[in-house]
Parts: sequence; structure tokens; C-alpha cells
Amino acid sequence: MRRLLAACAVLTAALTNAQGQESKYYPLPKGDYPHDVAVGADGRVWYSGQRLGVAGRLDPASGDIERIALGQNSAPHGVIVGPDGAPWFTDGGQNAIVRVNPGTKEVRVWPLPPERMPYTNLNTAAFDGRGRIWFTGQNGIYGRLDPKTGDMKVWDAPKGRGAYGMTGTPDGGIWFVSLAANYLANIDIESGAATVYEPPTKEQERGACGRIPRAVCG
Repeated sequence: MRRLLAACAVLTAALTNAQGQESKYYPLPKGDYPHDVAVGADGRVWYSGQRLGVAGRLDPASGDIERIALGQNSAPHGVIVGPDGAPWFTDGGQNAIVRVNPGTKEVRVWPLPPERMPYTNLNTAAFDGRGRIWFTGQNGIYGRLDPKTGDMKVWDAPKGRGAYGMTGTPDGGIWFVSLAANYLANIDIESGAATVYEPPTKEQERGACGRIPRAVCG
């Protein structure tokens, strides 16, 4: 999917109507290399422009696209819309969590601690029930940032490399999965401890990834 988006430089929006489902395509500026998307409460679509280090915002009604530079060496991977209505990015190039103010377009950057520099391969983020943003890094970390205080903590992921997708639950909890190490983990959002759950089929993700190009799996 990522390679398809990069090659075509388009975003696809699925529109449901009484006649069924139709697709509409929105051409993006050349070279953005879009990776992830998230939709805000106003219906506008944010995307991470991984190659050029930009946050993109699409207005599906008009087709207009705004692009906001995220900083030197930026290479955003994941994007989510937080409870504050702003887009938040996991930025592998800056090794940082990045927020864009949707009104002023101000960019704020929270770098990972120096001992975790320069590169953790940041991937996905999610907010817990206390307004803190959690994130994964495929090089074998997960972490938590409190935007109110700037306090950031980073832990080593169980079994090393592979921490990948992450989500928040309706009760404010946080879960993530490891692609390389093949497990699910539930995080104690106060202590940061991760409880590992093994899937019934051993190494199924690892086996599947072996048949997929690394650029897609990674």
C-alpha cells in the first residue's frame, strides 16, 4: 500500500452513498511520499509526507492541499489526530514526536532523550486516557510523552526489535504489537511495564514478512 501511494502520489477517499461505494482520487504534490493518514473532526485529512518531511492537509470538499514543513531532516511516519484536535507525528528523521497546530500551523518538536539518539525508527502513536501520547520505535523501544509537562520516558521493548502498530482502547489503555518478535503487548500506563501475549501461531508475522519487500514490511 505504501509503495502504491508513493508511486501514484495520491490519496484515496472512500465515499459511501445510496448507490454503493465510489472512490475519488486526490493528486498530491510530487515527491511527498505519503505514508499515514488521519481525519480531523472537521473532515480534513492529514497525511505524513515522509520523503520531504512535511505534514499535508487535504480538504476533500475543495481538493486543496496545504503542506507544512516539520523541520530539518524530518521524515514523518505515523500521524494521528489527538484529543486536542491537532495532528501528531512520529518523526523518524528527527527522532522526535511532532505536533502541528491546525490553526496557526506552528510546529512543536519533542526529541527523544539523548541516550536514545539518533535513530529509533519511530512508527506509530496513540493517546491514553490521561492525555499522554505513547509511541513505538521499530529498533526496539516504546515510550510516553506528557505534552503538558514535556516529560518523556522510553523503555526497551520486550524481545528487542520490532515494536510496530499501537492503539488506545476505549477505557484509556494502550496496546502495541511487535512485527519482528511476533507478540501483542499491553502497557501499564503508569509504570510503563509491558505484558506480552503470544499469538497461537508461532512467528506468523515474521514468516509473512519474509515474503514481502522490506520497504513494505518496515
